[in-house]
Order: sequence, then C-alpha cells, then structure tokens
Amino acid sequence: MPFRAIFDTNVYVGAGFNPHSASAKLINAARAGWITLVWDAPTRDETRRILTKIPRLSWEAVEDIFAPEDAWTGGTDLAAVSYVEDPEDRKFAALSIASGATLVSSDSDLLDHADRLNALTPSAYLSFLSEQG
Repeated sequence: MPFRAIFDTNVYVGAGFNPHSASAKLINAARAGWITLVWDAPTRDETRRILTKIPRLSWEAVEDIFAPEDAWTGGTDLAAVSYVEDPEDRKFAALSIASGATLVSSDSDLLDHADRLNALTPSAYLSFLSEQG
C-alpha cells in the first residue's frame, strides 16, 4: 500500500530545479505509485499558480501525479491551523490534519509546527520511506 503525502509547492520547485534532489525523488515515487499524493482543489490550484509563474518550471511536468481518485473531498478547517503564520501555507496544513497524510515541505513556517502537523522535509520523508523498505 502506498504511503500518503501532501507536497507543499516548494517540493515541486525543488524538484524542477534539481532533478537529483530528494524532492525530485519524491515526485518520481508518486509518479511510480509508491506515494499517494493527497490533494484538494486549493492545494492543486496553489501548486499550478506557483509553477506557471516561475521560468523553467511548468504545471504540465507534474500535473499527472494529481490523480482524481486521490483528491481529498472531506473538507478542511483553516481556522484550526491559524497558528501557521503564512496564510498561504494554511491550506496545506489543514489538508494534512484533515486527511492524516504526511505534509512534505521545506518551509520553516510549516516545519516549526511539525509535531502538530506531521510535517517532514523532503529528505527526512525520503529517509523514512527508505527505512520502511
């Protein structure tokens, strides 16, 4: 059974700029079906928005891992994550709490609350997956 994860936008950015990074390995693992990417409309839309405004990156390069069957439709509670300083990051935090999926991010704004959010850096999540066999 695949592991379930939410990728913050910086995972896609990191993968796009460094194809040998932990972020790129995680994107490839999701593409191969080893990780189920949990997403909802706000996190997908934010990812698309960021990737389309950064030269050298593209939404089309990762669009395929947003499988319709893995979309979270259960709703989220942004007020429950008001302790996350950046309002743009709250959608990812709220999705992690609602879905129970691990939040993968390089953002200190989210990682500062790793104990509440089940958040890991890309390299830490890659190490975790390696330990699981």
